[in-house]
Amino acid sequence: QVQLVESGGGSVQAGGSLRLSCTASGVTSSISLYCMGWFRQAPGKEREGVARIYPGGTRTYYADSVKGRFTISRDNAKTTLYLEMNSLKPEDTAMYYCATATTRCGGSPEWYNYWGQGTQVTVSS
Repeated sequence: QVQLVESGGGSVQAGGSLRLSCTASGVTSSISLYCMGWFRQAPGKEREGVARIYPGGTRTYYADSVKGRFTISRDNAKTTLYLEMNSLKPEDTAMYYCATATTRCGGSPEWYNYWGQGTQVTVSS
């Protein structure tokens, strides 16, 4: 079974930057990670898709709220997923999760099969 572990979260002032990493284990030749993405959830709010990267590692999608500020990437072996976060805003404060989908790529959390434990990002004004 695929296991994901996030790291890189922390506290930063508005306008600052953070790089989140997600390491994957348990990936074998019999498992295809069709899609990899980042989600976030703030207290009292639903989990929302932040960014995702499609098979091939070139096509990406970003939520309007982070477009132009965040960059998603992965290594060729799909063992590590990254989220470069620039020009952070207080509204970016949330628990960030990495996730993978084996059959579908989209913005719904229900489509993702594996999840990490999350890493907290706090942005102060």
